[in-house]
Amino acid sequence: MFNKRMIISLSVLIVPWLTVPFIGIRSFVRFLPVATFANLVISVFTVIANRKKWFKNKNPLFSNAPIDYTYILGAHFIGTLWIFKLTYGSFRKYLITNIVLDWVNIFLFGGFLKKVGIFKLRRMSPSMYWCITVILAVILYGYQYIVEKVIRQTNSKASLPMVQSEQRF
Repeated sequence: MFNKRMIISLSVLIVPWLTVPFIGIRSFVRFLPVATFANLVISVFTVIANRKKWFKNKNPLFSNAPIDYTYILGAHFIGTLWIFKLTYGSFRKYLITNIVLDWVNIFLFGGFLKKVGIFKLRRMSPSMYWCITVILAVILYGYQYIVEKVIRQTNSKASLPMVQSEQRF
């Protein structure tokens, strides 16, 4: 049967996905690359952190996996989509939102997870982890900026031959 820790882990995975219909399909598709890239970076970071014993997840949903995908595929992925939907276009707003939400996530939510015995930072301080997440936020904003720039360039090049051919007639 499910224990309290398993219910919390399942909630972290499932509840954020219930908000996806409110993001909208256009925003979901627009910010899917950056959310996927963020999860890739966090996954690599988690593999390194597990080897270095920087933190310990005592309640992974998939016990044989090298990474606990509960947070990565749930709250982190959907949270990234929401943050970009609500703040992209204003770096200042984006950065302030990330600074505050990362602080809440690490110090408040992380403290709760430690208290109930799910997650614990070991050889990494909460402040160090917070700094890493803020740096990652800056990198992600740059990544999204580049993705959108490439898409705009591709779209303008794709429409260019049609414009030239229309002018000939």
